[in-house]
Amino acid sequence: QVQLVESGGGLVQAGGSLRLSCAASGIAVGIWNMAWYRQTPGKERVMVARITGEDLAPATTDYLDAVKDRFSISRDNPNNSIYLQMNNLKPEDTAVYYCTASVPYARAYWGQGTQVTVSS
Repeated sequence: QVQLVESGGGLVQAGGSLRLSCAASGIAVGIWNMAWYRQTPGKERVMVARITGEDLAPATTDYLDAVKDRFSISRDNPNNSIYLQMNNLKPEDTAVYYCTASVPYARAYWGQGTQVTVSS
């Protein structure tokens, strides 16, 4: 059974920081491609950050343009977790943030999401 559990969301003021965590079970975050998505009601779900598996090659990261230089995705293999450090948060960052795990030709797994709300 695969399970992804996000945590760390909350309400912060603009300019503040949050660190989201995703604890994985049933998959190894060091092998799977891990990503953070976010979605606001009425808007498309977009990928915020991605880190590739490092079993076959060094990991690479990608970020949504809107969060580059503010967000950072990282991985902790011993704890089988990934993180999203979010700095200088803006009201437009308000969304439900989801952790995902995927590999080529296989289904993607999604966490339940954690709410991030940034006030002006």
